[in-house]
Amino acid sequence: MCRDMSVFTKISQWSVAMGRVFRNEFRLMLHDAGVLLFFVALPLLYPIVYTLIYNPEVLRKLPVAVVDDSRTAQSRELVRRASASPSLEIYAYCADMPEAKRLMAEKKVFGVMQIPYDYAEKLGNGEVAHVSFYSDMSLLLRYRTFVAALTDLQIDVIQDITGEKISALGLESLAGDMKAPIASEAQMLGDTEQGFASFVIPGIVILILQQSMLLGICLLGGTSRERRSRNGGIDPQEVNAPVTATVWGRALAYTVFYFPMTIYILRFIPEIFNLPHYGNPVDYLLFILPMLLATAFLGQALNYFMKERESCFIFIVFSSVLFLFLSGLTWPRYAMSDLWVWIGNCIPAVWGVEGFIRINSNSATLPEVGTAFTAMWILALVYMLLAQWVTKYIRISNYGRNKELS
Repeated sequence: MCRDMSVFTKISQWSVAMGRVFRNEFRLMLHDAGVLLFFVALPLLYPIVYTLIYNPEVLRKLPVAVVDDSRTAQSRELVRRASASPSLEIYAYCADMPEAKRLMAEKKVFGVMQIPYDYAEKLGNGEVAHVSFYSDMSLLLRYRTFVAALTDLQIDVIQDITGEKISALGLESLAGDMKAPIASEAQMLGDTEQGFASFVIPGIVILILQQSMLLGICLLGGTSRERRSRNGGIDPQEVNAPVTATVWGRALAYTVFYFPMTIYILRFIPEIFNLPHYGNPVDYLLFILPMLLATAFLGQALNYFMKERESCFIFIVFSSVLFLFLSGLTWPRYAMSDLWVWIGNCIPAVWGVEGFIRINSNSATLPEVGTAFTAMWILALVYMLLAQWVTKYIRISNYGRNKELS
């Protein structure tokens, strides 16, 4: 009976200590303008700024210059079909390529279509006719639009030319009903708009959650180290509590503080900008919980490197680009070497991006993203242990320095 009471008393004392750390960390966050900037302003504004940058998602009526050296009925028909595309607009007919280059240099057109003099002749002889297209590569979104429009144009023209050849053989009845042997129809799963924002923003917002939380936590850690350096190794604003209670109290404070911003980013940003949001909100909010905890523990572990308040800017901001690549948004993870895949597996947001996109854009359920969900809980456990070691190390080292000073 006494042993049971002793265990209950220890659990109660530990919980009370964790609660005091929780309240104290909340107080520190609310009274630090820099932390509020990272915890509130950054996740509040960054998703809006990023989404506005990538709007409009799909480019339409891109101006194109035509250099028609053939000047035949066939070349005019090709230009007519190109102008009928919703993605292209014939801005001008140019006498030669230097004139077309001038228009492109002046940014009046972003593409040049050059039809060679023997275009109609080669079509008539049954040979392969080549049409050159030059694209302004300053924006890859324009290039992608040109490639898609020209591919559709090529398929359409080939189908008509094939029908004409069949008619020339006296098979008019077949030519009238002639269809392409393989029909091409694109179904953009999870990105019905085929836009860049719909593709990249659902992943970017997860990275914003992680990086902004890390910045705020490391800013608090650097500020604590500065107070210790001024007060002989003691932080006068730190609560006296066991290491485990301190680590868990801080982690819960960060997670609870961040959860309203998480709901705003994951739930309301997609609705405001009409981005894909097909998944169950309960599923992706439960899914993101271990990522927030893992990030909260990771931030405390990184406090080992935060010797001063400004240290977080150098470390966290530099890592943002690296984490963006490791997430697989700009380069598929299966194409990375084993080393980079392993490094990416150690980042909570990498698993968060993978699972959230599947839930949000493809209506996956929580069990269907079980691998990523489990991986984030494992990372939370690993970083919790690492955060406890770092917190204990900082206390011991500062205690030793305080003893030397005294």
